[in-house]
Amino acid sequence: MAVLISGRGSNMEALADACASADYPAMIAGVLSDVEDAPGLQAAARRGIATAALPRGHFASKREHEAAIHRQLVAWRTEFVCLAGYMRLLSGDFVAPWQGRIINIHPSLLPRHRGLDTHRRALDAGDAEHGCSVHHVTAGMDEGPVIAQARVPVLAGDTPETLGARVLAEEHRLYPEALRALISETP
Repeated sequence: MAVLISGRGSNMEALADACASADYPAMIAGVLSDVEDAPGLQAAARRGIATAALPRGHFASKREHEAAIHRQLVAWRTEFVCLAGYMRLLSGDFVAPWQGRIINIHPSLLPRHRGLDTHRRALDAGDAEHGCSVHHVTAGMDEGPVIAQARVPVLAGDTPETLGARVLAEEHRLYPEALRALISETP
């Protein structure tokens, strides 16, 4: 699999930890970022994982940028693509050849709170519970079918930071489990 990131790469590291287990059915062929100095690239390199930085600004169009990403994924012989904090919407043209094999981890109980700032939005909405979702990627933002979810209670006195920390711990547990299940179901 390949992992696409834009930042620190903590979910990529959770996937890498899972892949280190002898019975895990995947390995990370490479980590790609649209941010040249994303901390997750250095974390992947320290683990001996191939990396590539393809900033959007280095390409004349979104189409050319996505074509370069696709070429890199093919060069790594990628079978599954895991978005892990990748902060760009992908076009339908990019997603199509990976359909059913490209997934994302999102910090909310989809379909609630698509997009950004999910922890604050959950608190502002008065939600009793919050969590994370692993879902198939489609051309729409956080709209693909949900594969798995993990829930956490919203506690009195929670801030976006405290709630986010509990959700992130669940993301790190859930993402490798959901990927394992997807791989076992894919012919």
